[in-house]
Amino acid sequence: MTLWSSTEAETATLGKATGRFAVNGLSIDTRTLKEGDLFVALKGDARDGHDFVRAAFAAKAGAALVTHKPEGDSNGEVGGPLLTVSNTQRGLEDLARAARARSNAKILAVTGSAGKTTTKEILRHALNGLGRTHVSAASYNNQWGVPLSLASLPADAEYGVFEVGMNHFGEIRNLVSFVRPHVAMITTIAPAHLEFFGNCESIADAKSEIFEGLVPGGAALIPADSPYAERLAARAKQVKVSQLVRFGKSGEAKLISITPDGEGMRLKADILGHAVDCFVGAPGAHIAANAVGALAAVALADGDVLNAAAGLKDFTALKGRGARFQSGDVTVIDESYNANPASMAAALALLGESKGRKLAVLGDMLEMGPGDHHAALIAPIDAARTDLVFAAGREMKALWDALPQTRRGAYAENSAALAPQLLNALKAGDTVLVKGSFGSKMGLIVDALKARAG
Repeated sequence: MTLWSSTEAETATLGKATGRFAVNGLSIDTRTLKEGDLFVALKGDARDGHDFVRAAFAAKAGAALVTHKPEGDSNGEVGGPLLTVSNTQRGLEDLARAARARSNAKILAVTGSAGKTTTKEILRHALNGLGRTHVSAASYNNQWGVPLSLASLPADAEYGVFEVGMNHFGEIRNLVSFVRPHVAMITTIAPAHLEFFGNCESIADAKSEIFEGLVPGGAALIPADSPYAERLAARAKQVKVSQLVRFGKSGEAKLISITPDGEGMRLKADILGHAVDCFVGAPGAHIAANAVGALAAVALADGDVLNAAAGLKDFTALKGRGARFQSGDVTVIDESYNANPASMAAALALLGESKGRKLAVLGDMLEMGPGDHHAALIAPIDAARTDLVFAAGREMKALWDALPQTRRGAYAENSAALAPQLLNALKAGDTVLVKGSFGSKMGLIVDALKARAG
């Protein structure tokens, strides 16, 4: 089915097409572009997408969104039809607004200090059995990712799920103005991006901007167990949210029990009066909480909660966000994509449920600002009965210095230097948690563990 015809795209952007086209998707990256996509030539600080228009057509793009005709071949040809606009970021946003305006789908938006992408994927599995569902790709939650995901919303979709992120005030306010959700969910409030916000109250205020974009009659979902729940509720009341629902160990969407079950867990909950007993294909109290919130979002979007819950059996933890694999005779929990104190504590709690020796391999938590956030990880490390800690990064030196000798595995200034020390320390039956902010490059350690398995 055509996503955008040239006529529709011209109308949405007030642009001018050099020829007729019909595209099936959108892309800003020639490396992942699919045949028939509209290539959007965004201009960033380091690269200008106009330099890749010919490569996009070589990869069989259906058209390109540009501000000017890029340099062509010897005959002046670039390879396909162009849609010329005054600014490609604005053109992308215009397509996003037009996609939202033409859609009859129930729209759900998710933000939070941790768990956004995981919750979005839980919603994908929950809603897939209820109707055609469009979900934002990867972690496309920023100033280009949200409009790109929204502009890709098929006209006949019945549900749309969008992840919305931020690292400064006003960012969510702008992004949610495109999305205009029927349901807006905040997964959690935790110390993240403290370098920019200073305290968690400010983070709560920034995250609560998501409520401002709700359509009339829309619903807000907030974490009942958060110390900032009442602040979030007050913000929702300020913008006159029609319906406020709390989820967690208390609230209108209540987690009753979790029972480990093979590679996943059995979850019992009360979701707005619906008794739910279902299997979730990944373990962890934090995943259980997000699943309860997701099922509440389904209910608020008028979906069938029990059928949605049945779809969670197919959910598995994501790469870099709790995915497990075997490195020979060692089990690895890959949490290498991102980290803040709350997600560190959740991951360590999951490690604590494992058998055999428990090894935590931890990299810097970035953008945290001043404070003893790294040394404070001693508490969840103790609670998880962690046997050895391997630490990488200058910030993690504070944790290393606070560790008792009995828990010290090894320390290095970077992940590349730490990897061989970890590999030499492994024993059969170990469970290894690898976690850190993306910039700490803990994925190098994950790669080393995968290579060991080979």
